[in-house]
Amino acid sequence: MDTSPSGRRILSELMGPDYVEKKDKSRNTFNEAIQQYSEEVCFGRIWAREGIDRKTRSIVNIAMLTALNRPAQLSHHIEGALTNGCTVDELKEILLQTAVYCGLPAAGEAFRVAEEVLRTRGLLD
Repeated sequence: MDTSPSGRRILSELMGPDYVEKKDKSRNTFNEAIQQYSEEVCFGRIWAREGIDRKTRSIVNIAMLTALNRPAQLSHHIEGALTNGCTVDELKEILLQTAVYCGLPAAGEAFRVAEEVLRTRGLLD
């Protein structure tokens, strides 16, 4: 399996080694190309860049994924944002801000996804 070592390392730091292990279980000869591309470009090149910290990158990704209405990816990035130091209050503000520009349907779905992640982590009161 030819993978990007720096991308895999960053992915593991962001999401945890269990996430990478689970991701690897779904890897096969067909999807290997897209998995490798994601690790190399998204994590090895973009997340490795200097300029903004990981928490800020997480905030940008949450806003983009909300705008694009990508709940599955949003769930993973909310997990990562928490790992990168975003607080529950900050997540709420990010999603509320996106409601202004992306509309209530997209933000409502994003709030639902965030609640599920927060509840799973025991962070929702």
